[in-house]
Amino acid sequence: MPAPDPAQTPGATARAEAPTVPAHMLPHRTPTQLLAIARQGLTEATHTTPDGLRYATAHLAALRAAAALLAARARPAAPGRRTRATSVWSLLAMVAPEFSDWAGYFALGAGKRAAAEAGIPHVVSAREADDLLRAAEQFVTVAESSIGVSYQPPLAA
Repeated sequence: MPAPDPAQTPGATARAEAPTVPAHMLPHRTPTQLLAIARQGLTEATHTTPDGLRYATAHLAALRAAAALLAARARPAAPGRRTRATSVWSLLAMVAPEFSDWAGYFALGAGKRAAAEAGIPHVVSAREADDLLRAAEQFVTVAESSIGVSYQPPLAA
């Protein structure tokens, strides 16, 4: 009796078609863990007063949501030579093209986030920080929906 064809195993087609990413570039946490950390970051950003830190914290929350999408959608590439480092936003656009607009938006803010984290004053305005926080909240929600994770906000005490 011949061995079963792995391509005809349920779910094998989806795994075989999943984009590959060098293993060292994949997150080491589960998508659910990454989304929980992203939500914590959004909560922290909401309560952060300095505009630069609010911007940076919201941007990091979006970055974790993007990592969750990579963890859910990509599979490790076969071992071989290591590719040069690339951003999560570039990988996201490659692995999940429907998120390319989000990836482009957040990639544009990476420099401001780095400057804000470095403590450079007046890198972002209050408006920019608030706009990025709202965008990060939307992105995390869309990422959760795409992965099939539902967020239950805590009840007010």
